[in-house]
Amino acid sequence: MKKNTFVKFISVSMAFAALLVSCKSKKTSEERLNEVVVYTYDSFAGEWGPGPELVKLFKEKTGYTLNLVDCGDAVQAYNRAVLEKKDVQADVVLGIDNNLAPKALKEGILESYKPLEADNKVLFDLRHEESLGGNWNLTPYDYGYFAIIYDTQSSVPAPKSLEDLTLPVYEKKIILMDPRTSTPGLGFASWTAAVYGEKLSDYWKALKPNILTMTSGWSEGWGMFQNGEAPLCISYNTSPAYNVEYENNDRYVTLIFDEGHVMQVEGFGLLKNAPNKKGAKAFMDFMISIDAQKILPLTQWMYPANHGFDLPESYKTAAPLPTKVLEYDASKNDDYVQTIMDVLGK
Repeated sequence: MKKNTFVKFISVSMAFAALLVSCKSKKTSEERLNEVVVYTYDSFAGEWGPGPELVKLFKEKTGYTLNLVDCGDAVQAYNRAVLEKKDVQADVVLGIDNNLAPKALKEGILESYKPLEADNKVLFDLRHEESLGGNWNLTPYDYGYFAIIYDTQSSVPAPKSLEDLTLPVYEKKIILMDPRTSTPGLGFASWTAAVYGEKLSDYWKALKPNILTMTSGWSEGWGMFQNGEAPLCISYNTSPAYNVEYENNDRYVTLIFDEGHVMQVEGFGLLKNAPNKKGAKAFMDFMISIDAQKILPLTQWMYPANHGFDLPESYKTAAPLPTKVLEYDASKNDDYVQTIMDVLGK
């Protein structure tokens, strides 16, 4: 759903220690080779995410049992994979995005594998694989654009830019996520860095009074937003399509800013020394197949990496695309996050 400041392993190792011991597999070798264990995040593995359908379909297609382990946010899934790299428990880590990719590659937790169908350039956009570092250490399964989502039933006007978010009218009106534990949180940090550059600290000083809260993960923050606790929330340009698709409700809208937006590409990777490497590769082949990718738009609410089918109508009406896509140096995310945390006193 992901260090200097960005991944402080000391701060999370104690929290994970008991969990890692309790989660070590007690299955026999034969049983384990019939199971594929994937570390991922809550909104992917949860009841309303793509997880349940993927588990069922993967079993039907391959005979393998798919065990999606909810680690919280994607940053936490990544942290867990790193903590276990000398005693690997999972086969695949899913949710490492283009912001996390430089860290994952540097840590050396991944093994290159190029899934079947990845060479089909008609269906699969290879530029997204390149944004994850290339060499098939990570394979994209979806992508989207970070955006501010606005509640049209609120009493404040819709902001028209990142700069507008610093206006006094939005005091305590914005829900963000922590960039140290959340990929949307890191996405917003990178977005502001792409726009403000060396003035990043000044921007966040101006923004600080308007932040209602900074949650640890997307699910918590989005839940607060849907409950009406604030009229503005960082999410994805596709998020309001859910409300249109399932609630016939256009209350929430994606705000497209002239400054431009940054893209998130989410990927999965084969863990080095995975206990079930054969099963892991079968899962990776499966995840970019049309059968699996068709599940994502109405459960994951992101654009599928495989373009071999039409998107739902709700994407056309409620998921506007940015007119400008910004570039930035993801290898400097540590510096961006440190600057922001210093301003916020966290």
